[in-house]
Amino acid sequence: MPNGSLDKHLFGKKTPINWPCRYKIARGLASALLYLHEEWEQCVVHRDIKSSNVMLDSSFNVKLGDFGLARLMDHELGPLTTGLAGTLGYMAPEYIRTGRASKASDVYSFGIVALEIATGRRSVDPIEENSQIGLVEWDWHLYGTGNLLSAVDERLHAEFDEEQIECLMIVGLWCAHPDSSLRPSIRQAIQVLDFDVALPNLPLEMPVPTYQYHQRTATRTSSTIETLVTDSNLRIEP
Repeated sequence: MPNGSLDKHLFGKKTPINWPCRYKIARGLASALLYLHEEWEQCVVHRDIKSSNVMLDSSFNVKLGDFGLARLMDHELGPLTTGLAGTLGYMAPEYIRTGRASKASDVYSFGIVALEIATGRRSVDPIEENSQIGLVEWDWHLYGTGNLLSAVDERLHAEFDEEQIECLMIVGLWCAHPDSSLRPSIRQAIQVLDFDVALPNLPLEMPVPTYQYHQRTATRTSSTIETLVTDSNLRIEP
């Protein structure tokens, strides 16, 4: 892809991308996930949404890559029984605990990428040296104290739309809610990003995760995944 992967722009030595482009990327990633979860004939759980799998074309349109861990499910089913796979820092707490992937765990990963886009910080890096506080905890604390904009990437040099960036960070926290039952669907997240509905009212303190156990079975068929790649508008990168 002409512009490579998102992580190289957020964390690498490339010239930082401006705010309108970042918001476009976040919205494009949400649209790609909506297609996988709701708009194709079967629901696809990607299981490895992360900034290095967000590929960018010459116009910075999003092409979601690496479907090697993707699983199929019927639209009506709940969480899937699978083997644990993915990338630490982007994996939902209930997925790490139970090994059961779902649309909600994909939404969690999207939330992490959204926070990375706004803050320019890696999800796995501690906020301060010798600190165990991660990106979600840090952002949630700033949200609760009314200082969320202090988390914005300094490389933007304060050149951003405050309403949009606050929206993206709050949606990111909503999607990364520790309790999977309180996360939005990706469609609901898009409605907020498009300013079609109001921002959610999140608790001022980061909640403790709760877990629910389900008995569902995931399937992965290589030929079906290949059909998805052929039929969709998503460009799949190896």
